[in-house]
Formats: sequence, C-alpha cells, structure tokens
Amino acid sequence: MFDYETLRLIWWLFIGVVGIAFAITEGFDFGTGTLLPFVGKTDVERRIILNTVGATWEGNQVWLILLGGAIFAIWPPVYATLFSGLYVAMLLVLFSLFFRPVGFDYRSKLEDTRWRSAWDWALFLGGTLPPLLLGVLVGNLLLGLPFHLDRDLRAFYDGSFWALLSPFALLCGVGGVLLTSFHGALFLKWRSEGVVHARSIKAISILGPALLAVLAVITFWTFAGIDRPELTAMAGTAAPSNPLHKTVIANGTGWWAHFTGHPWMLLAPLAGFGGFSLAWLLGKGRSRMAAFWASSLGITGIALTVGFGLFPFLLISSTDPGSSLTLWDASSSYATLSLTFWITVIFLPIVLLYTRWVYKIIWGSVTESTVLEDSHTLY
Repeated sequence: MFDYETLRLIWWLFIGVVGIAFAITEGFDFGTGTLLPFVGKTDVERRIILNTVGATWEGNQVWLILLGGAIFAIWPPVYATLFSGLYVAMLLVLFSLFFRPVGFDYRSKLEDTRWRSAWDWALFLGGTLPPLLLGVLVGNLLLGLPFHLDRDLRAFYDGSFWALLSPFALLCGVGGVLLTSFHGALFLKWRSEGVVHARSIKAISILGPALLAVLAVITFWTFAGIDRPELTAMAGTAAPSNPLHKTVIANGTGWWAHFTGHPWMLLAPLAGFGGFSLAWLLGKGRSRMAAFWASSLGITGIALTVGFGLFPFLLISSTDPGSSLTLWDASSSYATLSLTFWITVIFLPIVLLYTRWVYKIIWGSVTESTVLEDSHTLY
C-alpha cells in the first residue's frame, strides 16, 4: 500500500486529470455556446450547432461536479477557502450554468423567432460567463488570494469580489473565453458540414492568433512580473496536515527560475503553445480530428503549466504567505486518501470507458437534413 506522501502526490495527479478532462470536454461545450449567435445565422444552423453537443453536454458538465467533490474530499481547507472567500464569483458561475439546461430543453419548444433568439443569447451567456470567471479564478491563483488562517485553522478571506478583477486576472478571463471559443470552433468544424463548417473555419483563423497572443502576454507577465512565494521549511511531506507548520517567504526565486530549475517542466508550456499553434494551422485546412486533438494537447499543456508552476502550492495567500495551502499540509487523513484512492481506481476507468462508448455511438456530422427529419427528439 502507498504511504501518506505518495497518496498525496497521487491525488494531486488525479485531480489534475479531472481538471484537464473538464477543460477539454466542457471547453468545446462552452465554445459552441459562445459561437452560437455568430456561426449560426438561421434557426436551422443554430439547431445544427446545438445538436453537435446535444447528446454529451450534460455528461461533460459532470466533470465540474466531480472536480468540486474531489477537492471537498481530498483538500477540505482548499474547498473551504475557495467557496467561502469566492462565494459571489462561484454563485455567478453557478447562475450562468443555469441557462444551459433550460436553454437546451426549452429553446425549440415554441416556433417563435423572439423566443428562440432569447434562448440563443441565454446559451451564449451560459457558454461565455463560466470560462470568463474560471479564467479570472486561475489568474488569482497565480497572483495569490488575500486570506489567512487563525490558530484554529479557520480561514478568513480578506478581500472582496471586485478585488479579484485585477488587470492580470481579467486578461486570464479573456484567455479562458478565447480558449473555449477556439476549441469549440474546432469541434464544430469536425462535426458539421456546409455553411456552419465554413464559418467555423473562419472563426478558427481569427481566434487562433488571438488566443496565442493573449497566452503569450499572460506567460510573459507571469514569468517576469509576478512574485512567487517559496517554501523554506515544513513539518514533512508525510506529517499530519497543518498548514501553519511551515515557513514561507513572499518573494522566492520567481516563476521563470522555478521552471528552469526543473527543465522538464518547460515541456508543459511548449506543449501548450505547440498544441494550439498546430491546431490553428490544421484547423484552417482540411483537417478535422487532428486539429481538435492538437487543441486538446494545448489545453493539457496550459493546465500542466499552471499546476507545475504552483507546485507544491494549491492556494497562495497574498496577505499571509505562511497560511498558503500546499498538497503536503492541506490534505485529508491517510485513511480518507486511501479509501477514495481505491474507489477512484475502480470507478474512474469505468466512467472513461463509458464516455468513450457514448462518443463512439453518437459520432458523425450533424447536417441540415438530420435536424429537419427529427424535430421532436433533437434540439
């Protein structure tokens, strides 16, 4: 059986995999929602777009629920700090997600132009606000959040919602929207024909360079302009969790030095930029599947860049560096990590195999004739 230190590291990897799965699958869902009013000009075209994700969007969204549940079970202090301090932001994400099931289910119930147009814009909001707000969250994870722990390990958030909207965090939010829109355009190109397919290619040619430019600015800003704390002393990687049993200095070696000190970590940003660049080049051409998977590689690379850059921190405190949470001192007990590990080992492969089977069954292009022939069960 694994020791406490190894289990903590394994769960860091597990939750990273869940986060990447959410970003890839729900990413193209969000992107199709953002592009819906622009790529689809007529009612039939918009129905084609909706039905490219109609059979899978609910399942993809479960990855977000799984991610939240995993953080709650494995890193309770992280969950408590995030969901209390960022309560307003989390509620905005939740409320914006409400538009999606209602929009999908009720949009085509009435053959009224104003009714359907209203739900189309609701789906646009449901696809645009979550990646915007989640991008802002990632930006604040890199900057650090204003919180501290008292002697009883109670977390106190020292900031406000408006303080989260710094220029860097907002730029990360814009990057999140561009990422999902680009990923969604590649997915639409893969699963559509005709005018929707052509407009998706046009969107790819515009969104690709914009995404790469924004990511380049974010990366340079992070490496050159953001201080990274440094862990100088701690109780031990296998010690009982207590975030206050460590010493952290606010200004460490910096993000660039952190990556160059572990050169293999540089593979992550290279995969991110390389994947998106290849996806843009292939997406402008005739490639469908390869372009989408290149974009998925890009998302994986960006996610790993954030994870490697923060490691071993999970939440950085900008006001009290000693209260920062790491995977070594913010995890649940050994018994909890062990039990949930075996549950995950059994059920996660089943979920992945079932998901693969679902995509295989429903795969294929959605065309105008498809939606016109089935107006009752299709969106």
